[in-house]
Amino acid sequence: MPEGGARSGLSRFRANRLAVGGLALVAALALASLAGPPILWAVTPTHTTYQTQFPGEELSPPSAAHPLGTDRLGFDVLARLLWGGMSSLLIALAATAIALVIALAVGLTAGYAGGWIDAALMRLTDTFFAFPSILLAMVLVAAVDRPSEGGWLPAAGKSMILLFVALGATGWTGLARLIRAQVLTVRGAEYVNAARALGLSPARIALRHVLPNCLGPVAVAATLAVGSNLLGEAGLSFLGLGVVPPFPSWGSMLNDSRAFFAECPWLMAFPGLAITLAVLGFNLAGDGLRDALDPRTASGGAR
Repeated sequence: MPEGGARSGLSRFRANRLAVGGLALVAALALASLAGPPILWAVTPTHTTYQTQFPGEELSPPSAAHPLGTDRLGFDVLARLLWGGMSSLLIALAATAIALVIALAVGLTAGYAGGWIDAALMRLTDTFFAFPSILLAMVLVAAVDRPSEGGWLPAAGKSMILLFVALGATGWTGLARLIRAQVLTVRGAEYVNAARALGLSPARIALRHVLPNCLGPVAVAATLAVGSNLLGEAGLSFLGLGVVPPFPSWGSMLNDSRAFFAECPWLMAFPGLAITLAVLGFNLAGDGLRDALDPRTASGGAR
């Protein structure tokens, strides 16, 4: 995008109050997850009040000592919410990055090469697209030996890697279709034909001249995909396939709170609210980015 176009797009984005609010919401959640544990609430997610001199303290409602209460093992819910934000957001962002890399490789190759290569790659995409991505992710996670419970960061790190690889490897089909469609509209442009006339290689033309002019819609779709991967992590964790205990994620906190929903609703309310706000923030930011990059879709600028 030319410098003037980028400056104009930034102005349109800043004028969209919902988009700015969504971006601020995402930034606040990310900052709280990163800076919260050591600064805002310096309690580890495995620090427990279990078996203290206060009977019943292992499962307590919000109080001055524990602003969001404690769970059945006496873990501080606020600490686990902040630490869980790191793992949930990291899984969502890493899964989106993996999906984007796969989609770029498939979509760019199919759209620019055309012919039988395009047909073969699109049939492969259709095959993956025919199955729900969350179902394929479940199969991948279940097929791989997961780290045993009881460890802390090492086991949790391995399970996080397994989660975002599974989500990324199964969630690329929509992005690949979008990239292919964008490439098909660009590959016949005059500047692409001029690059061919100069004798540039197909790979260089695709990477240097075609791809940069397709990134606008792709950036919007990738932003929206982060929210989808957040929900995907929550779904897998709710089914017991998430980050291994005792390290938390927002999805695993929802899973742990199922048995206590009636008597201790705060255990499910706080991680559920965090997931809702994060998905809402990414979706609002993605919609604003779409309007900023394509002014034809904007509805009067500020909202």
